[in-house]
Amino acid sequence: MLQAHGFEVVAAVESGSELTTSLRELEPDVAVVDVRLPPTHTDEGLQCALGARRRRPGLPVLVLSQHVEQLYARELLADGAGGVGYLLKDRVFDAEQFVDAVRRVTAWGTAMDPQVIQQLPARGAGADRPPARLTPRELEVLELMAQGRTNTAIAARLVVTERAIAKHTANILTKLGLEVSDDDNRRVLAVLAFLDHGR
Repeated sequence: MLQAHGFEVVAAVESGSELTTSLRELEPDVAVVDVRLPPTHTDEGLQCALGARRRRPGLPVLVLSQHVEQLYARELLADGAGGVGYLLKDRVFDAEQFVDAVRRVTAWGTAMDPQVIQQLPARGAGADRPPARLTPRELEVLELMAQGRTNTAIAARLVVTERAIAKHTANILTKLGLEVSDDDNRRVLAVLAFLDHGR
C-alpha cells in the first residue's frame, strides 16, 4: 500500500531486535511500527521506537495498535516534539486515512487515532474535566488538532473561518498554560496535556 502511494519501503522486519538494527543503520524518513513485536509480544515495538527517538531525536514514528491504549499515546508525545502518530490497526484498511497519517508524521506533524481522543471528553464530568474548562468547541478543535490537522483543515472540517480556529487554538493554549516558546511545539504539548488528563 505504501509503495502504491509513492513511498519507498527500505525494510520490513519481524522482531524488536531487527527493528532496532534497521532504524539505527538505515535511518529512514519515517518508521511505521506495530506496538507488539516478537519476542515479548507486549509493547516491544513501541519501546524500540521510543529508544530510536532517544538516539535520533525527532525520528518520525507512526505506531499501530490493536486497541486504544492512552498510555502509548502519552509515551509517544512525552518529548514534546512532533513526528509521532498512534493509530488503530483498523485504520490501515482505509488507505487514504492511513497514508495521510504517514505523510503528516513524516512532515513532523501529529496523527492520533480519533478513538483515543474521543474517549477522553466522555470522562469529563466534575473533577475529571480538564482544569482549564475547555468549551465544547475548544474540545472539538483540540480533538482535530490531535489528529494532526492544520488550522486550515480544522476550519474546513468545522465549516468556520480560519481566523475563528486561530482564536480557539490561542484560547486552548492559554487555558492549558502553554506559553509562547520558540523551542516547544505547543500544539503537541496541548495534545499531551489533554491525554494526560485521561489517566
